[in-house]
Amino acid sequence: MWKLLPILLLAGCAATGQLPERLDTPATVQENPMVAELHDVPALDAPKMTIGVYSFTDRTGQRAPSDTGASLSSAVTQGAEVWVIDALMELGNGTWFDVMERGGMDNLIKERQLIRSTRENYDQNAPQLDPMKFAGIILEGGIVGYDSNITTGGTGARYFGIGATEQYRVDTVTVSMRLVSVSSGRVLMTVATEKSIASYGAGADVFKFLDLGTKALELENGYTINEPTNYAVRAAIEAAVIEIAYEGVRKGLWNFVKQ
Repeated sequence: MWKLLPILLLAGCAATGQLPERLDTPATVQENPMVAELHDVPALDAPKMTIGVYSFTDRTGQRAPSDTGASLSSAVTQGAEVWVIDALMELGNGTWFDVMERGGMDNLIKERQLIRSTRENYDQNAPQLDPMKFAGIILEGGIVGYDSNITTGGTGARYFGIGATEQYRVDTVTVSMRLVSVSSGRVLMTVATEKSIASYGAGADVFKFLDLGTKALELENGYTINEPTNYAVRAAIEAAVIEIAYEGVRKGLWNFVKQ
């Protein structure tokens, strides 16, 4: 029994990763990864610019990494325009862009047609709908790169059936954006940002034969920490929106408000 004590202590010391007490935690509101940086951008020295975002899709075609074979899941989100819109609305505490609905354009037009038809047939004295506002700028782009295993490594050691390992891996996601003038079709600027996605795992195991090889003792313990891919994509998108503001100043397209 005393011979097993060091083995059990080693396995216990390896239990550095702890599961949460409650796995059924309630839903929480996800904050912007770079909300402080978005709000710190100086205000625009002009009225808000109207901008439309039709789509911001995955252009990589990458599948989620899997150790067991091919995966049918995409490596990154297929609807990142929701985060683009949110970043545009948060830029400079909401002083930069007036975002027009374009992703759900068909639904919006159908609803307006329904309102007109109903009012014409049943309430002709009802006020007319306000005209839809057109966008002066369109934001185009997407997630253009997902490179896995940019950096991999780890350490490990084993002595008489007792071992411990540490492993890490770094992936990278790349986002590209461009602003297009609606009146001329000219590309005003392009920006690209990238964000690393880190994964780390550690574990320890014991494998010993006891009682002259008639009994086997096997212990395993470990944990893994993976940075959420969606969080990294959102951070890269918000960094690109911030860069758009500063790149426009450098190109003389607009100016910050004077403090």
